[in-house]
Amino acid sequence: MVPPAPPASVRLVIFAGDHGVAGHGVSAFPPDITGAMVRTFLTGRAGVNALARAHGVHVRVLDLGCTDEFADLPDDLRSEVQRHKVHRGSAPIHKADALTEREYAEAWAAGEAAAREELAAGGDLLVTGDMGIGNTTPAAALVAAALGLSAAQVTGRGTGVDDPGLARKTAVVERALTRLGPRAADPAEALRGLGSADLVAATSFLVTAAGAGTPALLDGLLGVTCGLYAERLAPGTAAWFAAGHRSPEPGQALALEALGLSPLLDLGMRLGEGSGAVAAVPLLRGAAALLRDVALLEELG
Repeated sequence: MVPPAPPASVRLVIFAGDHGVAGHGVSAFPPDITGAMVRTFLTGRAGVNALARAHGVHVRVLDLGCTDEFADLPDDLRSEVQRHKVHRGSAPIHKADALTEREYAEAWAAGEAAAREELAAGGDLLVTGDMGIGNTTPAAALVAAALGLSAAQVTGRGTGVDDPGLARKTAVVERALTRLGPRAADPAEALRGLGSADLVAATSFLVTAAGAGTPALLDGLLGVTCGLYAERLAPGTAAWFAAGHRSPEPGQALALEALGLSPLLDLGMRLGEGSGAVAAVPLLRGAAALLRDVALLEELG
C-alpha cells in the first residue's frame, strides 16, 4: 500500500534451540544459559522484553530444539512454549549434519505454522529473534556456505569469546564447511547440515511472511542469515525484508551486502534476542508516518 500505514501490530517470535557446537569451546557462556534465558523471556525480564514494552511489540518465545525440557513451568505455559518443538539439541556441525531429513521437515513446518499464527493474530510486521548458546557458529558457517567464503572471513566473537576462543570457533566453522563439501550449493542441504531446528524454523517463518505479503524486520547475524537462506530457497522474498541493525559480526555485514539491505541502526549491539530489530521499530513507524502525512510540493500553497 502506498503510502504505507505505520505498522500497528509488530510481533516478535524468538526461536530458541541448543547447538552441539556449544560444547566445543566456541562460546563465552555455558549451554545451560539457553534454558535460563527462555525463562527470562517468559517472565518479561530480558533486554528484548524491555525494548518491546517501550515500543509496543508483542513477544513470543518458542522452544524448537532446547535440551531443557522446562519441567518446572506450569503445564499450559510449557505446552505453549514447546508446541512446535522438534528435538533436544542439534548435532555438532563439524562432526555431523545438524538435522536429519525428518527433523528438517518438521522444523520447516513449525516455522510456517508459527508465521501463520502471528499473521492470524493481526501481525502486520513480523520479527524473528534468536536464543541459543553457540548459535553464531552455525550462522557463520551458513553465510560462508551461501557466499563461497572462508571460515576466517565470516567468524566473529559472538557474545565475546577471547582470542583462543575465536580460533577454536573458526576451526569448527572450517571443519563444518569441509564436511559439507559440494552440498553447500544446495540451500536446503546447507541449512540441514549446518543449521538447527530454530534456524530452519526462522527461515521458514520469513518465507511464509513474505508469501503472505507481510514485511519482516531482520535482527542481527541470526536473523540476516535466515533472511539470506529464505531468499536462496524462495527468490524474491528479500523484497519484503528490512534490516533492523548492524551487528559487529562480520558474517552479518557480508550477508546484508548479498541481500542488498542497509541496516537502520548501527549501535554495536550484539545482544541478539531480536533486540536490534525491535529497537528500530520506531524508525519504521516514523518513516511510514512521514510518507503518509507530509504534504507534497504540489500540494503546498
